[in-house]
Amino acid sequence: MSSEQDSYNKGGMITFVLSMIASLGIMIYVAFFGGIDLKEVKEQAAGQIAPQAGEAAKKIDVSGVKDPWNPSDDMIAHGKQLFTQNCAMCHGNEGKGDGPAGASLNPKPRNFVEGKWTHGGTRLGLMEVLEDGIKGSSMQSYKHMPINDRWALVHFIRSITTNKVADNDADVAAKAPNLK
Repeated sequence: MSSEQDSYNKGGMITFVLSMIASLGIMIYVAFFGGIDLKEVKEQAAGQIAPQAGEAAKKIDVSGVKDPWNPSDDMIAHGKQLFTQNCAMCHGNEGKGDGPAGASLNPKPRNFVEGKWTHGGTRLGLMEVLEDGIKGSSMQSYKHMPINDRWALVHFIRSITTNKVADNDADVAAKAPNLK
């Protein structure tokens, strides 16, 4: 080998070493000297939704509702907020299955307004879907949500459907308290 072949790019090596030193310096500053302050991000209480841009959302706390399986105006309003935040991307703002993310899904998201239910449109049937999702589709489980939030979603979905399936209130009252 000649002396010309085993030389290296000294300028490139110096640039590399300096960039590594700068990167390590930034990491040390952030890790040990509080270089990034995220205090401007406010935490939200469980069961409350942040207002959407340009809108002042009424904060509804449903965490203390004793019988969340019984519909109320507050539960439906909270369910609408949750629907907008979690479901509208696939199911559309009006629940017609025409959300922007739903366009590429197969099978297409459910149209809640028409209410052509495959797992039953009862309160317990809708809650089962929220807990387990629907196998073979992109409908995921929402078991990570607090139980009262899931009930709020159930009540909102039932409030917009034109094909309401009859519920047995005694059956719901017997089974609902055991759901977590």
